[in-house]
Amino acid sequence: MSAGIAGNRDMFGADVDASVIVRIGVGVIVVRDDGSVLLEKRADCGLWGLPGGRVDPGESLTEAAVREVQEETGLTVTLRGLVGVYSDPNERRIATYPDNGDRVHLVDAVLEAGEPRGALTRSVESEELVFFEPANIPWNEVCAPARKPLADFLAGKRGVVA
Repeated sequence: MSAGIAGNRDMFGADVDASVIVRIGVGVIVVRDDGSVLLEKRADCGLWGLPGGRVDPGESLTEAAVREVQEETGLTVTLRGLVGVYSDPNERRIATYPDNGDRVHLVDAVLEAGEPRGALTRSVESEELVFFEPANIPWNEVCAPARKPLADFLAGKRGVVA
């Protein structure tokens, strides 16, 4: 997702007040034809998450999704559809940025993408990129904002609003 979030393993919380900024982002569940799912080990917290990030001004959700996957993984993807929109602050979607102390409420549209094209290339935002078989996803090492969308996707849910 986006770089710059506090560099500890428990950077997500639920405390909200008037200082919290709402940020619209995208997450992308990239699925190979064999059913394996791409996760990135985030450089900012050392946990696994989905490729994705902030939607830039003047950019659509789909443009942001394709751009973020390419920037973070080197892959080109074709989007298949919406998994869901995730905003519940009680699902640990509040993050703190260390560079300026901003607290951000992450509201993410999570999209599915099919078999990617290109060479998997790690960016500065990632420590590692791995395609996991669903049974081998290291759930105890997945960052909070990616858990519910990933679980919903693997359960076959689509169009979730949470």
